[in-house]
Amino acid sequence: MIGSYGHGTHNDFVLLFDPQNEHELTTEQIARICNRQSGIGSDGFIRITKKSNHWFMDYRNQDGSLAEMCGNGIRVMARYLVERGHAAEGIFAIDTRAGMKYLAVPANDDISVNMGQVEEVYDDVTVSVGERSWPAIHVNVGNPHAVLFVDDLSHAGDLKSAPHVDGDYPDGVNVEFVTVLENGELAMRVYERGVGETQSCGTGTCAVALATAIHQKKKLPVRYVINPPGGRLVVDIDGHSNATLIGPAVIVKDVELDGYL
Repeated sequence: MIGSYGHGTHNDFVLLFDPQNEHELTTEQIARICNRQSGIGSDGFIRITKKSNHWFMDYRNQDGSLAEMCGNGIRVMARYLVERGHAAEGIFAIDTRAGMKYLAVPANDDISVNMGQVEEVYDDVTVSVGERSWPAIHVNVGNPHAVLFVDDLSHAGDLKSAPHVDGDYPDGVNVEFVTVLENGELAMRVYERGVGETQSCGTGTCAVALATAIHQKKKLPVRYVINPPGGRLVVDIDGHSNATLIGPAVIVKDVELDGYL
């Protein structure tokens, strides 16, 4: 069975094209494929299938657990569909567990995806790393995020284990550490549930944009340039709190999956 490997700002994925829904893999198989020591190695796994005649992103975290949505992953999936001739460049929809998402996919340039509404959830949230603790903003982007602001991104520690989070997250939470740069752009690090620290997180950048607007007491609409370790992304949030994520996506190579199944 042949899959593909690609990334969006070095948030990387293994993809399996399965339009007839014939190859639903187990949690254990996906975890083996994504394992960086013994497998192909990636932050997540995308099975490209169809649901009600729409393309559907069956997305799993690195450990094989289900996830609602992945902003970098959906751009990589869209790039695959256009490059391999399964969809025409332009605007088209991809269904996800967080609802239908609409993308603008040029042949070569950055891809835009309408991520839907991002919203603050009014919980008391505290994130701790070692002896340090910070208040955080709970943002829902179809999946949950706890966003906090630090003076220096090194305060996040090595992120080899999940930060301690006090808040209402029964299925776990993605945690974003953010600092505001002198030029007004943002830098961030992220710990993704089911994965660990990643080089980028698409839904996380959308959560960061809304949280920064709240933190800076700015009215919508807003635009932020956000710099995770893996690259540069742009997030627009309109006056109705709908987010658009803009950034690159690359298909790197095809990969053999049979040895991990």
